[in-house]
Amino acid sequence: MNLLEQLKTYTKVVADTGDFASIEVYTPVDATTNPSLIYAASQEPKYKPLIDDAIAYARSASADKAVQLSKAMDKLAVNFGLKILEIVPGRVSTEVDARLSFDTEGTVSKAREIIALYEAAGIPRERVLIKIASTWEGIQAAEIIEKEGIRCNLTLLFSMAQAIACAQAGVRLISPFVGRILDWHKKDRGVSEIPGADDPGVQSVTAIFNYYKKFGYNTQVMGASFRNTSEIVELAGSDLLTIAPSLLRELEQTEGTLVKKLDADKAKQLEITQIKLDEKSFRWMMNEDAMATEKLAEGIRNFTKDLVKLEKQIAAML
Repeated sequence: MNLLEQLKTYTKVVADTGDFASIEVYTPVDATTNPSLIYAASQEPKYKPLIDDAIAYARSASADKAVQLSKAMDKLAVNFGLKILEIVPGRVSTEVDARLSFDTEGTVSKAREIIALYEAAGIPRERVLIKIASTWEGIQAAEIIEKEGIRCNLTLLFSMAQAIACAQAGVRLISPFVGRILDWHKKDRGVSEIPGADDPGVQSVTAIFNYYKKFGYNTQVMGASFRNTSEIVELAGSDLLTIAPSLLRELEQTEGTLVKKLDADKAKQLEITQIKLDEKSFRWMMNEDAMATEKLAEGIRNFTKDLVKLEKQIAAML
């Protein structure tokens, strides 16, 4: 049995892509998207009908160009999500504008708009996860909309502080970024490689998983942003893992025995101190964590860059 087949027995496998063909090949339960993935996919001619539909929708919604652009961007993200939901049996994650990362009210409003578009297309909100950056403001927005039955995926998560705040807020799912944590530590240490179990990204997700299971939090852990299959192997047993098609292919082509590394029952036996966070303590913990602070800011900037590129492309068509 190959590693991908074995992984699916321990962990819910999610496709991290906007490419429908890849999703069909690897039969994940869920799929995630982000502005960078949608921008990349939108450059392919085969996805032009999704763009055309978003443009038509925006033009019919308003005569104001700024409003049209906002409407078109939302509809395009949802159009990709709708196509993905034709393939996967579970959920799709659709991301809120990264420029709202420090705007609780704006994030809440945008999340409601996105869910309304899905529901207008006949998709129940249970099949959609709204992706929000794991800032303090984003986490507070998630707490508000989770109470409305809008499920959230808190992304760009790099620290225990972010994870604890998300659990306290009753967030449905978090996406700790394994590979980006590794990137920071390799650069910081001046090394080219850090092996599997010693990988700081793997260690971070393992600690978060154990903390959640120890204290009975319902928030699901979905490791993301993998750089290699050894990171994935070390996190077998996580609630979910979202994996790029290239790594799914590598797992599928690799035979061997996969050991379950994360275990909820074992986590409950660990000696772990529970922490309660308010805004002040959250911000202090984040400030003390240089890696998390830098990677969160960098992630927001990079998602925004691709969002702006896509906006320019769409604006030229309106």
